[in-house]
Amino acid sequence: MKHFIQAARQSARSFARNDEGAQVVEYALIIAVVSIILVVALRNLTGTSFSGWIARVGTCLTNSASCA
Repeated sequence: MKHFIQAARQSARSFARNDEGAQVVEYALIIAVVSIILVVALRNLTGTSFSGWIARVGTCLTNSASCA
């Protein structure tokens, strides 16, 4: 029983020190912030609403001749 308690205690310590999941969360937050900045910048550059910009991109992807 004593060995089991020691193993459980060691596993809990190892789990508490493990920070690999934190790195994934940090990268996700960085990607989210950069994406928001890009959307705002592109909206300001095109002078249209976001839905208008998405429609324009869709038009350019489907019919490149009408995209100028």
